[in-house]
Amino acid sequence: MARILITGAAGFLGSHLTDRLLGEGHTIVGVDNLSTGSSHNLSHLRNEPRFSLEERDICHPFDPGHVDYVFNLASPASPPEYLRLAIETLRVGSAGTEAILEIAHKYGAGFLHASTSECYGDPFEHPQVETYWGNVNPIGLRSVYDESKRFSEALTMAYHRYRGVNTHLVRIFNTYGPRLHPSDGRVISNFVMQALRGEPLTIYGDGTQTRSFCYVSDLIEGIVRLSRSEEHLPTNIGNPTEFTILECAQTVLDLTGSESPLRFEELPQDDPTRRKPDIRKANRVLGWEPRVSLREGLELSLDYFRECLNQQGADPAGAGWRASRLAPGEPLPLTHPPVGATRGNHYEPVPVRDGAHNPAGTAI
Repeated sequence: MARILITGAAGFLGSHLTDRLLGEGHTIVGVDNLSTGSSHNLSHLRNEPRFSLEERDICHPFDPGHVDYVFNLASPASPPEYLRLAIETLRVGSAGTEAILEIAHKYGAGFLHASTSECYGDPFEHPQVETYWGNVNPIGLRSVYDESKRFSEALTMAYHRYRGVNTHLVRIFNTYGPRLHPSDGRVISNFVMQALRGEPLTIYGDGTQTRSFCYVSDLIEGIVRLSRSEEHLPTNIGNPTEFTILECAQTVLDLTGSESPLRFEELPQDDPTRRKPDIRKANRVLGWEPRVSLREGLELSLDYFRECLNQQGADPAGAGWRASRLAPGEPLPLTHPPVGATRGNHYEPVPVRDGAHNPAGTAI
């Protein structure tokens, strides 16, 4: 079994990836500065001897000891967070990514970098294929995130070409599920929390802009398969089923039984009008495609968001959800369990109704 470094381990995706790899028997070294992630996301691992979490800023070089593989998921990812942490977002995509690539280079480890569909900006090409260079405003408000990720992709490819590092690049499209922060400003969390509170659902623009939503277990499956492939160029992982924002809002209202009205506000600067991944490459190279529909995924997520609502009632500012920091030797606090079944402290992937994934191997 492998010893694996995961940066951003306390985040939404990092914590689910940690669960998946621990469930396969690997040892995980988690690193997170807890600026947007939370140790709550990993509390179910408090007694897991093959897991450790260190609070650390990856922009400052460090040595975790020998590792066989590195997953770099460290970065603010939602608009409110990367606008709040603008300089930090640029630094983690540059200095932070370089520091983690140096670790992979030193130990001959495989490396997967979590990039984003934001590399395509507000695209002229639809759906977005990996060879499309994008339409990005390099100095707009969102540029701190978009250009951070575009630079980190260039840096990752440079380490592959010139240093011989076995690198992989995943471009992640909209993803949702348990542990998505309830107030992170993304479509699903906004709509579900507003519906559960009985508040108006906020729609930016006229609601005809589109998004594609991938359930977290599907996304993690794609990431793991990509990490074990021979593909080094960017690969889209996302659900290609396209919804207008209005359609998404109506689905949330139907599932929650909420009678919340809709409230329309001005579309933010550089907000993409259409977003849909072309996943033919992932299907061809990885044998991957999403299995969980939006309605199914929302049903699997509702209990989590209801729990968030109850906790926010006791903590209106939501402070407990954000920077849950650890004192030396402090045990991890309680949180929502992994997506899927648990056996002891171990993770088993969530079952799907229309067939299971066939992993592309178990060795890193």
